[in-house]
Amino acid sequence: MSTHVETQSVVQPNLYKTLFATCVGNALEWFDIAVYAFFASYIAHVFFPTADPSVSLLLTFGSFGISFLIRPLGAVVLGAYADRHGRKKALLVSITLMMIGGLMIAVMPGYETLGVAAPLLILLARLIQGFSAGGEFGSSTAFLVEHFPQRRAFIASWQFATQGASTLMAAAFGLGLTTWLTETQIQDWGWRIPFFFGLLIGPVGLYIRRHVHEPASFVAQKKVESPLKMLGGQQKTLLLLAMGLMVISTGVNYMLNYVPTYATKNLHLSGSVAFGATLLAGVILTVVTPLMGLWAEKVGRVRIMWWALGLLGVTIWPAFMLVVNHTSPTTLMLLVGWMALLKSAYFAAVPSMMADLFPVQTRASGMAIAYNLAVTIFGGFAPLICTLLISLTGTALAPSYYLVALALISAVALFNSQRRTGR
Repeated sequence: MSTHVETQSVVQPNLYKTLFATCVGNALEWFDIAVYAFFASYIAHVFFPTADPSVSLLLTFGSFGISFLIRPLGAVVLGAYADRHGRKKALLVSITLMMIGGLMIAVMPGYETLGVAAPLLILLARLIQGFSAGGEFGSSTAFLVEHFPQRRAFIASWQFATQGASTLMAAAFGLGLTTWLTETQIQDWGWRIPFFFGLLIGPVGLYIRRHVHEPASFVAQKKVESPLKMLGGQQKTLLLLAMGLMVISTGVNYMLNYVPTYATKNLHLSGSVAFGATLLAGVILTVVTPLMGLWAEKVGRVRIMWWALGLLGVTIWPAFMLVVNHTSPTTLMLLVGWMALLKSAYFAAVPSMMADLFPVQTRASGMAIAYNLAVTIFGGFAPLICTLLISLTGTALAPSYYLVALALISAVALFNSQRRTGR
């Protein structure tokens, strides 16, 4: 039995309202993710206490990574729901689930109160958020590019500009809390403040999303019974290409989230310096990403992406070498700012490139699955992988090796995507 999407009059969408409706959920998702990563050492003490602080931190990053394992399931379920029943309905479901998970983390008593139930419930909250996030990117990006196909490079770049804004807000909380509160105060209750702040974003986004319309191209398009069957059959190559495009982008993103832990644990810099660096990254990602989206409309997306990939591949190891051999707040700022700048250039064009790979019938599903597989495998476990690499190699340069490998994978995907789209 075919799924029917109600016919509605075509309404000319408002650019700013459409942007806000789609990006607010993305902002909430990435704010909670960044806060969890930034305050990992405090969360480890509250929910994963062990005699060895390094083991506690590994358990915390393990829960951070494990929650990403459910994201592909969320992508399958919510992506297919968006392709069959509408982008708007899927966006409402995803933001509601994200709010539930955030509330659980904000109010959860620690291990001393609940015992082993505490870390298990925190893991459940992260799984709920992971499932929600699984469907957010595909639905919201499809919603944007289908409303404004003539501006797809620019408008889709806001997907990742909001990630920068989320990093900026999370880093601002980290800098403020480490400046104004003592370590004991942050440990006892201060780390919960940004999670409560995140809950304020949700109801606003929920309200706005209830009052937007489906894209006309989606309403007019004949729906398929099983977008997942089509993806798994005729479009497997498209999934792999879209996933490959995301690999380096998500790797750099989670490396930036890892900076506070890396700077304090491995470089022995202060928490305020570490959060100051991530604050700089947030500013760059928020401001530069949409500017790169505008520039991509003029000079072409692929040209900008190749330059960003090439520069990252040849400079990231020397940049880490500089920080490790000449550790200071300045060199950390330079490393983080450079990564954020290259990420902004590459990241701005990725959503619209991914959208162009898939037809309307499978666009939300295809983008969601490819995006979340990349994020799960190469992003969510990046802090854990880097922590393990540093332990195994005995060098703080190990994260640069990981990023170079990811850049090579994305370069192969970009080359083949360029051939397929003819752009």
